[in-house]
Amino acid sequence: MKKLITLLFILGFSLTYCQNKSINLNLKKDRNSWEKLTYDLGNMAGGMGYAYTRPLHWKKKQFAEFGYVAAGTAALYTIDDNVDTWANGWRNDVPRWLTNYGNDIGSPNNNFMLTGAVYLTGLFTDDPKLRRTGVLLISSAAASGLLQQISKRIIGRARPRVDVGKSSFDPFHIDRVFNYDSFPSGHTMLGFTNAYAIAKNFDSPWVKAGLYTIGSLPGIARIIDRFHWISDVAFSTAISIFIVEAIDRFLDTKYDEKYNDKRKQKKVAWDLQVTPQSFGVTMNF
Repeated sequence: MKKLITLLFILGFSLTYCQNKSINLNLKKDRNSWEKLTYDLGNMAGGMGYAYTRPLHWKKKQFAEFGYVAAGTAALYTIDDNVDTWANGWRNDVPRWLTNYGNDIGSPNNNFMLTGAVYLTGLFTDDPKLRRTGVLLISSAAASGLLQQISKRIIGRARPRVDVGKSSFDPFHIDRVFNYDSFPSGHTMLGFTNAYAIAKNFDSPWVKAGLYTIGSLPGIARIIDRFHWISDVAFSTAISIFIVEAIDRFLDTKYDEKYNDKRKQKKVAWDLQVTPQSFGVTMNF
């Protein structure tokens, strides 16, 4: 079931751009395709480097935004145990196929299967927009994946399923310590990175909201299965947005297809709301 959903998601996204177009799969154009591939690979690496070095160029606004994320994460940290306990009352009622899908779609293997399929479709059909989207997907996923792997080893936070509490850490290990690799959430970062990058291709707020919902499933599944705390997931989601936005701006200098022109007119605002009785993230178009 989950493999079928993934396959349909890939095909549906690709066909959105291929319909009503003359598709040419002329693989005899090896030189042109090879040149495009090598150019794109260079931009993938360049995008990762650009994302990692952005904090060195941050100004007051960017530091303020990161401060909001840090403050929101700290606020959620105070209720991590409460959320985990609260979830005990309903986690067994969640359909298993849904959590399995969330876990699988956020895994590295399935992630790069999706991103690779989007990129290759754009390359071989000579669709510049789809090809650029594939570059954005792959470079964003690679940047977030590498970042979370290093962070896990440095921070060493215990997972909820260990039952030692939210404040238990075993930091600074070269190798990951099993069950002490909770922060940040790799599944959340990979899943939401894909959704956020793909959503840039659509104007409709309803389509964007639908994609963001799908991209949130890995984080929700990891909370349900007690792999991550709510603060892990929230922070990872925010970092995913930072990475995609940074790499997108870098790619604006490399490709004719741009998504930022529309963003200047219509922005997406994210707000974190935390009260003693509830918590949530709101999105305003």
